[in-house]
Amino acid sequence: MIKGYVVKDNRVVEDGGEAAQVLYVVDPTPDEKRMLISTYRLDEHTLNSSLDPDELSRLEFEPDHVAVIYRRPLSYTAGDRLTFKTSAAGLFLFKDRIILVFKEDLNVFSSRVFNRVGSLNDLWLRIVYSSIAHFLEHLRAIYEVTSELEAMVNKSQENKYLLQLFGLEKSMVFYLNSIMTNSVLIERIKNNAARLGLTTEETEFLDDMAIENSQCQRQADIYGNILSNLMDARASIISNNLNVQMKTLNVITIAIMVPTLVVSAFSMNVVIPLQRHPHAFWIIMSFAFASVVVTAVWWFTRRMK
Repeated sequence: MIKGYVVKDNRVVEDGGEAAQVLYVVDPTPDEKRMLISTYRLDEHTLNSSLDPDELSRLEFEPDHVAVIYRRPLSYTAGDRLTFKTSAAGLFLFKDRIILVFKEDLNVFSSRVFNRVGSLNDLWLRIVYSSIAHFLEHLRAIYEVTSELEAMVNKSQENKYLLQLFGLEKSMVFYLNSIMTNSVLIERIKNNAARLGLTTEETEFLDDMAIENSQCQRQADIYGNILSNLMDARASIISNNLNVQMKTLNVITIAIMVPTLVVSAFSMNVVIPLQRHPHAFWIIMSFAFASVVVTAVWWFTRRMK
């Protein structure tokens, strides 16, 4: 899918005509890829990199354009089972045109970040900035989900909640890696601000973006540590609960074995005491019951210490 946009009255407006300043490309077909490569001379490897979920952020200077590959989070769906994913996105910067390449339709221009767009350079900087805001939104969502799962783990011993926590912990590793590689990209953009033709205001906005990304990175690192410690703590708690349950089961087993031993002793096919006593059955059952009482008293006495 390819859409056209123009910057008009400081806003990004859809325009599919030849005057389109921004080409919004989503998961291009082979024919659309060939068109982009032949018409705009995009490097095929760089174009494919912008659709690669494992590609790192980078900045490349081509003869007639600049390629910016950056990381951004993908939209979460219910089928992901609490696994938040990231992917690469591509910005191809020409003098009078920008080509955006995404793996999925992110509805980028709906954000309030694009309410006042001054130029094409301002536009692509805001696109990169919107990914940082998107990461922050997902981090807040992950923190809220983690709190809910923590309460569920405390009430239930099922593995599914631990597996969901593990999925969140795995997501945080990918998020932190993506945010860190974006940090390297932003630093490189700052070092090449003059070559990219950025104005003083745009350079100041880039500084603000670097600070925002740094805060996002620290937040992701903190949440990742919380999840990691939470997983270790929950594993220890579950292991301790299992030990307590096994201890209780062992006591129950002993409590059953003691009266069984008493009854078995009086069931041997040899001469035994009370075998001719008229109340032998009730006397033996009394011994068995007394052994259960003694075992129970011993157990509760030890627990009270």
